[in-house]
Amino acid sequence: MKLRGFLALGFISFGFLISDLVQRTVIVAWVWLRPTRRIPVLGRWINLMGSLVVSPLRTIGGVGIEDPPRVIPCAPRTMILMNHQSIMDIPLMVRSVKGGYPRIVTRARYMRGIPLISHMVRLYQYPVVDPTANAKEVLRSIRTMAKQARESEVPIGLFPEGTRTRDGEIGEFKVRGLLKLLQQGPWTVHILVVDGYWKTARFRDFMAGMSGIDGRIRYLGSMEWTDPKADPIPFMDKVREQMIEGLAELRSSGTEG
Repeated sequence: MKLRGFLALGFISFGFLISDLVQRTVIVAWVWLRPTRRIPVLGRWINLMGSLVVSPLRTIGGVGIEDPPRVIPCAPRTMILMNHQSIMDIPLMVRSVKGGYPRIVTRARYMRGIPLISHMVRLYQYPVVDPTANAKEVLRSIRTMAKQARESEVPIGLFPEGTRTRDGEIGEFKVRGLLKLLQQGPWTVHILVVDGYWKTARFRDFMAGMSGIDGRIRYLGSMEWTDPKADPIPFMDKVREQMIEGLAELRSSGTEG
């Protein structure tokens, strides 16, 4: 089984190297020459890159990956919240947006040394946070993230747990960043829940257990946040409760099937 995993990983890695060159030249030039087409062009490109990851994992690695419904509009004042089980959550969130792409809040370590991904963080202007920085730097990054979200023409994607789950359950929300976003104005908040990836979140586990993964995802609908001056804690609690219920229903439907 590991052989299939290494073959899939090798195909993806080679694709990343080629795509990184294309992205830094052709895609950047295209966006620079036609700035009014930035969102649809970058939307098609990032979905193509998502397929570069998902398709080899399915066909070579034998991974079961369910695609999300592409129902979230590419519009300002749109937020996507999703539980976090593995790195697969990122392409799944991307594939849930129709007609564009989300700007996903990303850790600073992804900005350095990763072919395609590091440049993509800058090209797509992802909000970047570094939880290992000192308190002053973290606060500054949260303020910058909030400003970027407020001015964004595309959805903002966030994993409110802040880190990957270790037991597959919905963890406690890291409220500081989400609270700052909700204070920026009204939002339409779309909620996704994913399952099936948490046991193979670590690279070595992923490689060893790739063919046994049965990844599923559900769109749980949207909630309106209308008053940025209101207390956001009850709203965040309601989102988390909906994720917990959605995860339970997702697992129940899988057992019945």
